[in-house]
Amino acid sequence: MSTSLRALLRWLDTTLHPAQFRDYCPNGLQVEGRPEVSRLATAVSANQAVLDAAAHWGADALLVHHGYFWRGEAAPVVGMKRRRLATLLANEMSLLAYHLPLDAHPQLGNNARLGELLGFADSEPLQPGESGAVGNVGSLPEGTTAGELCASIQALTGREPLLVGDPEQDLERVAWCTGAAQSYIEAAVAARADVFITGEVSEPTVHVAREEGIVFIAAGHHATERYGVQALGEALSQTFGLEHRFFDCDNPV
Repeated sequence: MSTSLRALLRWLDTTLHPAQFRDYCPNGLQVEGRPEVSRLATAVSANQAVLDAAAHWGADALLVHHGYFWRGEAAPVVGMKRRRLATLLANEMSLLAYHLPLDAHPQLGNNARLGELLGFADSEPLQPGESGAVGNVGSLPEGTTAGELCASIQALTGREPLLVGDPEQDLERVAWCTGAAQSYIEAAVAARADVFITGEVSEPTVHVAREEGIVFIAAGHHATERYGVQALGEALSQTFGLEHRFFDCDNPV
């Protein structure tokens, strides 16, 4: 089956509410391709390897979490940017990207899916009352240690996370925010979390964790953000009867 690109965009706007977010990039259609979509590719980031794989598969549209045209990036279409855009245009493949709206969605979002897959319960917003905020806080099964939580994360993501803290420490309350949300560690402290999980780590994060007495886990930016875009692609596939394929281009960060 196929549907119109416009129908996909209307569904995504209604589902993800991108207008509610002050983001670092445009959310929605970034590069327009064919007007009809029957094959939908998804990926975390629209890098050249993903573009080539999606084009080889015959995708009509590529839906990603990390697209293009970020705030502050150079405007000239040269070098890597020219090659990427040339691939999209030559193959008449649309590029759709949703950044913070995909992080935040309560069912299909990166944070919701990571929490569900790791078995976190009683999920609620990490920063309640803040419009467009991302991140969650919830509870762990009784008796979970930091080391056991790291083992669960490694089993899910296929990569060993960085642990700052005692692996034998018992944990009850968990805060998490996928991607590069290491600066949210202080919000996790304010939420009385025993552990904070995100994708990346910065030098000051280690000191905050040690001095505030919170366990910190960096599980990988790419690794923690694979699950929302897959769920979104599957929802679109079921809604519109599309062929859907997720292309995973590993990134060690």
